[in-house]
Amino acid sequence: MKTRRRPERYNPNVKNRRELVAFQGELGAFSQEAARQLLGDSVQVKPYPRFEEVFQALKSGEVGAAVVPIENTLHGSVHENYDHLLNFQLQIVGETSVRIVHNLIAPPGVSLRKVRRVFSHPVALNQCLKFFADHPEIERVPYYDTAGSVKMLMEERPNDAAAIASAIAAQIYGARILKRSIEDDRANFTRFFLLRRPNDPAPALRSTPQRGWKTSLVFTTKNQPGSLFRSLSAFALRDLSLTKIESRPLRGRPWEYLFYLDFLGNVEDPKCQKALGHLGELADFIRVLGCYPRGE
Repeated sequence: MKTRRRPERYNPNVKNRRELVAFQGELGAFSQEAARQLLGDSVQVKPYPRFEEVFQALKSGEVGAAVVPIENTLHGSVHENYDHLLNFQLQIVGETSVRIVHNLIAPPGVSLRKVRRVFSHPVALNQCLKFFADHPEIERVPYYDTAGSVKMLMEERPNDAAAIASAIAAQIYGARILKRSIEDDRANFTRFFLLRRPNDPAPALRSTPQRGWKTSLVFTTKNQPGSLFRSLSAFALRDLSLTKIESRPLRGRPWEYLFYLDFLGNVEDPKCQKALGHLGELADFIRVLGCYPRGE
């Protein structure tokens, strides 16, 4: 009888909480694969049902690090986690991108011909529309988590249902993959952040090719004509490349916004320090969320 590899399950006997990495979902979620890419196959993970609980667990010291998705190439940004980055004041220390491969998974004994319902996260269901168009007899059933849908099927054992999730989820729960890679678009990637508490030692990242540094920050400006243009000029004047800008509503101030921004560069670089100083003169509020090795 084969034993499952240790990194694929949460070990409640781990005594050193700094060894634990939190993520949202169930074991086998794509966030767990991101943790493995960032920290190696021996990483010890602890799943939580909601993103807010992941952030709370890290802030309280219940775990030593956390991995959260921040954007998907098809679905867009995970706005909830942008808000949590501001509210919980944790630090970004790494990033990685996971290729999202959706598989049709069912309990042993359930064939594709028997499947009449497919459970998964709504985003995953919507990324497999061609499969459902080819199988109009199959109903799409939203569920809170991709890997969680596999776990549920293996517990309840319906004879007409399948799930959409990762191959790791099928392995963990002892399910069978009926059809591999059923996603509509193969260029489907999710970007993840690795977080830690400020002043804690950064987790040791898995050895990856060095592609330079990236810095993430959030700022606000006065609600005046040209204020955002002038703010971004702090980077353009110094030939710093912006890789992401995201606006989020500023609570308590209707029609005003926070701007989340990523740029290529290290805060220790004098050119970057001048850009941040320039932005600080223009912004009402600025906070650096992290400076970290640029991911694959």
